[in-house]
Amino acid sequence: MTAEELLAQLHSHANPANVAGMAQFGINPQHTLGVSIPTLRALARQAGHDHDLAAALWASEIHEAHILAALVDQPRWVTAEQMERWVADFDSWDVCDQVCSNLFDRTPWAWDKAAAWSGRPEEFVKRAGFVLMAALAVHDKHAPDERFEAFLPIIARESSDGRNFVKKAVNWALRGIGKRNRHLNAQAIAAAQAIQAAGDKTARWVAADALRELTSEAIQTRWR
Repeated sequence: MTAEELLAQLHSHANPANVAGMAQFGINPQHTLGVSIPTLRALARQAGHDHDLAAALWASEIHEAHILAALVDQPRWVTAEQMERWVADFDSWDVCDQVCSNLFDRTPWAWDKAAAWSGRPEEFVKRAGFVLMAALAVHDKHAPDERFEAFLPIIARESSDGRNFVKKAVNWALRGIGKRNRHLNAQAIAAAQAIQAAGDKTARWVAADALRELTSEAIQTRWR
């Protein structure tokens, strides 16, 4: 399928009522058609994987086309420069999360970008850094524990950022690391306890919410 055909398909599925509902959940309604994620995944399966097609979809500036671009792109062809261009265009948490967890986390640059972006001031760039940490904890099955342990001081450092989309991603990263295995569970719990003891209101929320899950019977039973 061509980019023009896919964009026509997206417009055919446009739903203004969905756009209004999405806006209530903090999704940017600008250039948004209201197409559901299941529909986008179905279109991606029809289109197949194509790096050039992904670039054309991204250039359209349509909200759903950005998500679709991440679904059809090929991680092995993604460059660090492309990641910087795309992350600069992030203007909504759902695009950030979909691109990071469906494409960026599968690239060779994911680990470096997670660390670098987590220290950036832009809200969705910073969120992207922590979403990458969470996604890597799930998808990179062979990464050693030490790589995730290196993220814990970064999580502690940024845990006081009170912006809603940042603090939730910081919390997500901490929980994701702590659910990877028994050792990282203990490390994440210790990090959360330290954050809770030394942090401000936002940091205490990040830590308390993570501890609630990481110390839960369901998670602890998994390791036993």
